[in-house]
Amino acid sequence: MADASSPTPATEPLADKPAPPPFSKDDDVKAYREMLLIRRFEEKAGQLYGMGLIGGFCHLYIGQEAVVVGVMMAAKAGDQTITSYRDHGHMLACGLDPKRVMAELTGRRGGLSKGKGGSMHMFSKEKNFYGGHGIVGAQVPLGTGLAFANRYRQNGLVCYTYFGDGAANQGQVYESFNMAELWKLPVIYIVENNRYAMGTSVTRSSAMKDFSKRGQSFNIPGEQVDGMDVRAVKAATERAREWAASGAGPMILEMQTYRYRGHSMSDPAKYRSKEEVQKMREEHDPIEQVRARLLGDHAATEDELKAVDADVRAVVAEAVDFASHDPEPESSELWTDVLK
Repeated sequence: MADASSPTPATEPLADKPAPPPFSKDDDVKAYREMLLIRRFEEKAGQLYGMGLIGGFCHLYIGQEAVVVGVMMAAKAGDQTITSYRDHGHMLACGLDPKRVMAELTGRRGGLSKGKGGSMHMFSKEKNFYGGHGIVGAQVPLGTGLAFANRYRQNGLVCYTYFGDGAANQGQVYESFNMAELWKLPVIYIVENNRYAMGTSVTRSSAMKDFSKRGQSFNIPGEQVDGMDVRAVKAATERAREWAASGAGPMILEMQTYRYRGHSMSDPAKYRSKEEVQKMREEHDPIEQVRARLLGDHAATEDELKAVDADVRAVVAEAVDFASHDPEPESSELWTDVLK
């Protein structure tokens, strides 16, 4: 069993990095709203799971919101996103309808996968969101394939392929790295290093703890990023996108982030101390950082921020109401969209 008091890597922001470019007030308001939407949505999903309205698995994104929001602020129209089973936040950041996301979580007909995929398997071709994948690391070769299609079509698009610190030790990841660099594919590999692979600290499970260097033997450049600072994420993604879209090949971004909840809803997270989690919440919370800038640098008022929070809560409440009243799929749906 992991020692809850054992140190975890990079629990402080990257000290040797220059300060990221400042955000305008509009940028900070946008980031604040998008991250707050993910936070409130995930809090509600956790409640619904506890009430038995969400079945199966449910992996929450609370604490990691700055990663996907910062990436999407740097993305261009048409860029693709593919990720793992911790995917609700990615879908919301890609612009998917919260009602349809919540309906899928509760297994309803109006869900993104008609209520048949659940938390870990949602897709939207319209928004260029290619899943949500339940098999650890499986999305990495698929994201590499999406990038191959971009290169073949010469469309100037980039695929953002997310995976965690645990999946970084999967063999298929390195097969993908090799092909991506060999063919100079426009893919950005985003390692969401939230310190724990399920319940095991990276200090115990990874010989090389600097995930930005995992592509060195394939000549893939990488960068460590403070994944709790949405500005740093956006700036790093802009640099990586310019590199990949220019034909220079793939890049790795290690987002040093942190999840506040357990690996899944069934995980009590006893492998780390409450003090560790509280320290991250108090000193590095991605939403509170933006809130402080809005109240300080941008002279926003408490009333303005309360209005944003009220709007977000209304969106989530509407999603829950829709998911609660939408009918379940007909039994005949068992046979549709199935390869035979």
